[in-house]
Amino acid sequence: MPVSVAVSVASPPSLPRVARSPPPPPRHSARVRHRLASCRWVNFSSHPLDSGRFEHLSSRCSITNTDVQYDHVATDDEALSEKSVIEAECPVPVVHLKPEILESDSSSLLTERDFVDNLLTALPVLSVEEQNALAAIPAHPAGLYAMYASCLTGNLVEQLWNFAWPSAIALLHPSLLPVAVMGFIAKLAIIAGGPLVGKLMDSFPRLPAYNFLNTLQAAAQLLSAAMIIRAHSIPSTSASAVILRPWFIVLVLAGAVERLCGIALGVAMERDWVVLLAGVNRPIALAQANAIINRIDLLCEIAGASLFGILLAKYDPVTCLKSAAGLMICSLPVTVFLTWLTNKLSTGVLDRPKSLHNCCKSCNGVTVNENDSIGVGVDAIKLGWKEYIQQPVLPASLAYVLLYFNVVLAPGSLMTAFLTQRGLNPSVIGGFSGLCAVMGVAATFVSANLVNRLGILKAGAAGLIFQASLLTIAVAVYWSGSLSQQYPLLFFLSLIVLSRLGHMSYDVVGAQILQTGIPSSKANLIGTTEVSVASLAESVMLGVAIVVNDSSHFGILAMLSLVSVVGAAWMFCRWLLNPTDEQRSLFAFDFQ
Repeated sequence: MPVSVAVSVASPPSLPRVARSPPPPPRHSARVRHRLASCRWVNFSSHPLDSGRFEHLSSRCSITNTDVQYDHVATDDEALSEKSVIEAECPVPVVHLKPEILESDSSSLLTERDFVDNLLTALPVLSVEEQNALAAIPAHPAGLYAMYASCLTGNLVEQLWNFAWPSAIALLHPSLLPVAVMGFIAKLAIIAGGPLVGKLMDSFPRLPAYNFLNTLQAAAQLLSAAMIIRAHSIPSTSASAVILRPWFIVLVLAGAVERLCGIALGVAMERDWVVLLAGVNRPIALAQANAIINRIDLLCEIAGASLFGILLAKYDPVTCLKSAAGLMICSLPVTVFLTWLTNKLSTGVLDRPKSLHNCCKSCNGVTVNENDSIGVGVDAIKLGWKEYIQQPVLPASLAYVLLYFNVVLAPGSLMTAFLTQRGLNPSVIGGFSGLCAVMGVAATFVSANLVNRLGILKAGAAGLIFQASLLTIAVAVYWSGSLSQQYPLLFFLSLIVLSRLGHMSYDVVGAQILQTGIPSSKANLIGTTEVSVASLAESVMLGVAIVVNDSSHFGILAMLSLVSVVGAAWMFCRWLLNPTDEQRSLFAFDFQ
């Protein structure tokens, strides 16, 4: 049996570390004999060198080309007895193999090739189909369904109110000024208070913070409804006088709080809860959960707008507002119960603590005390803007932001107020908003086919070009002066409805572009900043609407909205036709 001995300097002599190497190829025997008999001890006494030269040396032995089997392992007593026999002949340290070093995890070593065979057969190997099936199973399916129910209850009331308040205010005075002022202040609240509300959600447990914001949102909605009911009971005045009334000031503040709570609840549901319930390591289940939440939101938009439109067509505004307030009161305990049920069915997954820095937080090299809410908010905005500008897919994000300048050629408060002042039947207005939401649902399916056929980048360009083309025709119909007639007005609305297909397609595809181009470590920061920038864009357009608040100036707002959509399409297509090296590396499959 060939034995090779390597000697290295060490002081003092110590027991060497023994490491097991991988098994040799099958053509050799895999047996290792761990007991070195006395005849195999290395003896340096016959060497002509002086034995004193080895007094401060420790030996290291390696055995090669041997057949070793696990039939016997020398114990400490045996090793000591053998050492006493040869100590007189061998003045240098001798290597002993200790049994605890050689023990395996199963506390006994297998003989022959069983160890290797069992090791290979014990590892489960899943096929591609099995891996996909596992990735499509949510981590907490029962809790996920309870979350869907909670999302349905909360979104239905929220979408109904989003349609109710501009309709009720538009019936007070034939001016866009009150609605524009409310929308403008709400957007400013989102821009300024968004980071602070996010800090609140991160600093407290999920369930108490979520229930608190739900209660606060319901209270703000009830207060807003009470103020609008109060406004309908007093004589009408000019638009400039309306915005100075105490009831309107309270309405504006309550509306800002309601919108801020709604944004925070949506972020918590879509960015945090769904990931915990579906499973961050189950991408198919997570994608399906995201799609279901989007469809629930759009279906609630359809149902909320249609329901209040039908009520407004049959009853007076005050009765409709009282019905909406009753629905808010009834839905709050249901939402709180479903929130508790979600956590219960998911075995308390929502109770998991969040990773926080308790004392202070360092943002871009600047340390800020977390007790200073204003400082935290300002530093979060600064860091977010810096990362947002430096992102590799900035043109795609800016195109998304430009679409938010379109505040009148889309379903919203200003369009609702404009159609109400045109004398259109409230059920038709509700049907318009509902059909726009239907286009959004259809876009979730169309966008997937576009990506498969054209690739992700060309699919985004197709959606933007489609929207810009239809809105160009819609603005031409408006400037033709024929909207006073019923059929041209319905054709005008139909073009806007169809344009939502392109808008929502880019909304879905654009989100995937941003997910691909933005690192996961910065996704939340850049995403939150993008929401703030989009709110800023809406605020600018609402500010313009405040200046040109008469409904006869609707054409100016329509032209500005069209320019923003055309500009978004031009910017994205220019980015697509002149790709950078980083863009080619991120979307290599598209360019192939």
